[in-house]
Amino acid sequence: MTTDDMLLEVRGLKKHFPIRTGLMRRVTGMVKAVDGINFHIRKGETLGLVGESGCGKSTAGRAILRLHEPTAGEVIFNDPVLGKIDVTQADRETMMKLRPNMQIIFQDPFTSLNPRLTVGQIVGEPLEIQHRAKGTELSDRVAELLKEVGIRPENMTRYPHAFSGGQRQRIGIARALALNPSLIICDEPVSALDVSIQAQVLNLLDELQEKYGMAYLFVGHDLSVIEHISDRVAVMYVGYIVEMAKTDKLYFSPKHPYTEALLNAIPKADPRLRTRPERLQGDVPSPANPPSGCYFHPRCRYAKDICSVERPPLTDIGDEHFVACHFARELSLTGVQPLSDIKLEMPPARTV
Repeated sequence: MTTDDMLLEVRGLKKHFPIRTGLMRRVTGMVKAVDGINFHIRKGETLGLVGESGCGKSTAGRAILRLHEPTAGEVIFNDPVLGKIDVTQADRETMMKLRPNMQIIFQDPFTSLNPRLTVGQIVGEPLEIQHRAKGTELSDRVAELLKEVGIRPENMTRYPHAFSGGQRQRIGIARALALNPSLIICDEPVSALDVSIQAQVLNLLDELQEKYGMAYLFVGHDLSVIEHISDRVAVMYVGYIVEMAKTDKLYFSPKHPYTEALLNAIPKADPRLRTRPERLQGDVPSPANPPSGCYFHPRCRYAKDICSVERPPLTDIGDEHFVACHFARELSLTGVQPLSDIKLEMPPARTV
């Protein structure tokens, strides 16, 4: 891995939200939504960020773009013109220059599009704000973007309510593509869609990445979707990354007990391979009052005394496989079985 290949480096990123109580609205605590995460994304790569609802995935994506102001940490973005910039320290003028190369696809296609604007105005708005096109040139570019995502250009005068959920998400993708970004943060872009439409949108994202070479931070909670689209996967638990590795390595050979539990919950299509998943005990801790030591230790069947006292750092155990577990090298955990290893017994042929 060379320095030139690196597009985004996140170092110790934190986002804490204040808890205000009483008549005077005094701060009495903090919700540690993102609590010191580290990862990187190379040019043209897809990093999947997965975890349970409320673990801080979406907050992390928004903090990277400064849609939420980070509490602490660094977000180093390698802009093709400006070079390496710490997004958390950039002033308003610098952020305006960075915005074209850092875009987002929002989770809900029903609320992320302005109902008072036509599709043409929605997709063309970034081009106008950044003074990239106007007049006929703007209309032509919007028509080109809509065709790129499978929407007919003659529909650019219609309003968002006239489109289905899948079509609205395609419009959101067209808006994100308008300025030819280097990085797109996909904030659960298919979770609100039907399964058949999910496949269409995922295939579209794959095709666009192959054509334009942008990188994705793909936030999601569906492990099957994450496996399909990601080159590497990071697993979050209560605001902290507990494991990160290449997709095949993480799915087939997990090293953190929480990852093992998530993979064990993936439903198997073949009934002959189904087993009763081992349920995690207890509840997800509150990010406002996390437990001491390893946040996962109250629910972990492998936990020992050290786990309740000392929080393990995210450590590279080899081949860019990072794990935050005191016993990562000792545990033998179960992952997803590769299809090549599955041998199904076929019923004997019937004689007629």
